[in-house]
Amino acid sequence: MNGLIDARTIAEAVTDPELPMLTLADLGVLRSVDVTVDGGVVVTITPTYSGCPAMDAMRDDLRRGLYAAGYSSVDVRTVLHPAWSTDWITAAGRTKLVEHGIAPPGPARERAAGPIPLTLAPPARRIACPLCGSPDTEELSGFSATACKALRRCRSCREPFEHVKEI
Repeated sequence: MNGLIDARTIAEAVTDPELPMLTLADLGVLRSVDVTVDGGVVVTITPTYSGCPAMDAMRDDLRRGLYAAGYSSVDVRTVLHPAWSTDWITAAGRTKLVEHGIAPPGPARERAAGPIPLTLAPPARRIACPLCGSPDTEELSGFSATACKALRRCRSCREPFEHVKEI
């Protein structure tokens, strides 16, 4: 066994339970993979948000894959700092989202260090349709199948689609 290389390759291949077209590496959730002296593995992941219900499935899938590869022990740790950001989704991950009809997030807004200004109207959002590319889309619901996605519709092709929200 090649240690870290094999363990990292296995961990990088684990898919997200809610967005199975993405691996944990594509999603930016996989933070580190370290092989211990005794042949075990320590994997560190960061949830997309603190209440993410997919974390147990991610941990189980990581453990299953690494135990099947022959590692003697697997410790999956969760770190919350720094908080995950949609900016961590890889270019390959963004491409896979579009290929599966999901609009990828734009750049996350920088968090101001001070009071947040009050605005009476939400800022206009231009989310391109992942199916036809038109920027003429509308939000139907701020939430979709999961809390991290919104439901939108393209005004050009009239098809509904999900959009991964920026955080």
